[in-house]
Amino acid sequence: LQVLMEAWEKGVNPEGNSTNPSNWDFSNSFFFAGTVVTTIGYGNLSPSTVAGQIFCVFYALFGVPLNLAFLNQLGKALNAHLLTLERWVQKPGRAQVQCQFTILAIFLTTGTLLFLVFPPLVFSYVEGWSYGEGFYFTFITLSTIGFGDYVVGTNPNKHYIPVYRSLTAIWIVFGLAWLALVFNVGADLMERYLQLKWHKSDLSLAEGDTTKLEDEPEQPRIHIPS
Repeated sequence: LQVLMEAWEKGVNPEGNSTNPSNWDFSNSFFFAGTVVTTIGYGNLSPSTVAGQIFCVFYALFGVPLNLAFLNQLGKALNAHLLTLERWVQKPGRAQVQCQFTILAIFLTTGTLLFLVFPPLVFSYVEGWSYGEGFYFTFITLSTIGFGDYVVGTNPNKHYIPVYRSLTAIWIVFGLAWLALVFNVGADLMERYLQLKWHKSDLSLAEGDTTKLEDEPEQPRIHIPS
């Protein structure tokens, strides 16, 4: 048991055989770094030495804000492409609302296929999961919940290509940017809906007060002689 614990602290996976690579090879380290800065934190891979833990704290302090800034810029770039697509689709005589709805539908459909529909197929094929389990992992990851009950590249009985987890980390970054833009669009639509609802409510109250004043009988005037 002591030998196993020492091997685990040095990054050797005791679940695998002697030919299994270290937990801290470049691919796994890249994947771990991505889960730190994106605040997903599966929990299946974590630093065990004091030096590694201290470095991870400072790495997260600088990495998380930088990642948020990067996702913000990436979201602005996607938004700029959406505006370019909107100008290309918009034709003379076509309503602007209809054009915006078309662009939003294209954006949602494309992003859903790239980040929520096709990836579970790949994960199901590589990991041996069902499609439901792959979709569950996809949503839990992109929503940054990260339970850690399903993590890619952790089955010791499977041979993964070296860049598998690195590509997964890149997919996570772009998926987070897309999902953040979707959340921003959804929040904007909800805010507009609430503002419109409150505006209608204020108009109804104003019309009710006006009608009430018009229905009130005119008070008789009393003339006081001087």
